[in-house]
Amino acid sequence: MAASDTPIIAPAGFLEHSVSENVYAGAAMSRRAAYMYASDLGASPTGQMGVGLGMATSMGTMSLMAPTLDVTHTGQEETIDGVRIVFQVTPGTEAPSEMNFYFPDFKAACMAENATHTLHNLLTLRGAEVRDARAWSRYLNESIALWGDEVEVVFASHHWPTWDNARINVFLRQQRDLYAYLHDQTLRRMNKGEIGIEIAEDFILPPAIDSAWNARGYYGSVSHNVKAIYQRYLGWFDGNPAHLWEHPPVEEGKRIVALAGGPEKALTAAQGAFDEKDYRWAATLASHIVFADPSDAGAKTLLADTLEQLGFGAENGTWRNFFLRGASELRTQIAPPPPDTASPSVLSALTIEQMFDSLGVRLDGPKAWDASVAIDFIFTDLNRTYSVTTSNGALIHADKKPGTEPAPLVLTLTKPELLLVLSKGPTEVEHSGDLAQFATLVGLLDSVDHQFPIVTP
Repeated sequence: MAASDTPIIAPAGFLEHSVSENVYAGAAMSRRAAYMYASDLGASPTGQMGVGLGMATSMGTMSLMAPTLDVTHTGQEETIDGVRIVFQVTPGTEAPSEMNFYFPDFKAACMAENATHTLHNLLTLRGAEVRDARAWSRYLNESIALWGDEVEVVFASHHWPTWDNARINVFLRQQRDLYAYLHDQTLRRMNKGEIGIEIAEDFILPPAIDSAWNARGYYGSVSHNVKAIYQRYLGWFDGNPAHLWEHPPVEEGKRIVALAGGPEKALTAAQGAFDEKDYRWAATLASHIVFADPSDAGAKTLLADTLEQLGFGAENGTWRNFFLRGASELRTQIAPPPPDTASPSVLSALTIEQMFDSLGVRLDGPKAWDASVAIDFIFTDLNRTYSVTTSNGALIHADKKPGTEPAPLVLTLTKPELLLVLSKGPTEVEHSGDLAQFATLVGLLDSVDHQFPIVTP
């Protein structure tokens, strides 16, 4: 069977959300992923010891093939090479577009990442949309109703299987109750006036869940999941007007250091907190000093030492990696960039709209305020004419209205040739009109930084 004949099955909306995470916000997310996974730190007692959900992420080439078959509803059944598969759509759970699936002839259920042997993330530390803990719990309850009476083995994308119907049902109920409890108790306390950081500080799980190994916070944590639930409902602002317009880190750092009586006194206070093993406060103080003056070697050393101690004490794999990656970058250099999530093989799977959306997020708005760009792209393989213009610093693109005047520059090409044009210019394809239009557009595109600083300004 040729690769083009191989069915690629995915839940409806998969491509849209993959592009949103890996292309539109790809640079920022991949930079933070270097902290979350810390793959280059090396495996050792003082280095990377896994990521909580598994040992490490792949460092190979990123690629993407568009789905050929969408799963649109629970109960949808497909037969692949004689194997029957029944699907359960679970949007908003571990991913915006997600699904579980069941092999009825083998009484085996794949729970994707919706039921694993750890508490999962409601908001991954690398960044993403906040996941819906309430929906997550309800879909797990639906899984139990769908397959719980007969299932004999449950497995997940990253984790080992659970065997025996009775053990499976205990496992799924614990996972269901875990996300329901996190959601409901966060909302209960939120509606009593507590903010996310307050709720997370002393949130306690029921003993029966807290003692279950599959509910431990090796990957997600109770602390950052509670804050994620708060964020999902109320956003970044905690309602205190004093927090509505705070100074950014550098300006705040300068003021905190001045308040402490200068950098020497601030560093002495931070060292005192470190010596007393109050690493959270030591990190806060030392970070303010570093942002006030990134050339302060003593503050950077103390902050690195502090982050290292926080990492050594973390049960959560991704917390450990964040702390140790930060310590490493303070002492040496910024981590090498991870594999490119917007590689040509990924971009080639995008729709026309998604490709131009990815250009739009790179457009330097202030530079483009007064720019005038208008280009028509005639895609001969799609029988579409697509119009791209700049307007008030935004890239506006849509199918061209029939009967309207052609743009100053018209390119005639196929969809696969679009990547060639974007990388090498319009002279690679049939064109007519003012080529300066394309040069202007390219000149307005900002570069992408895969190694921007995080623990320093």
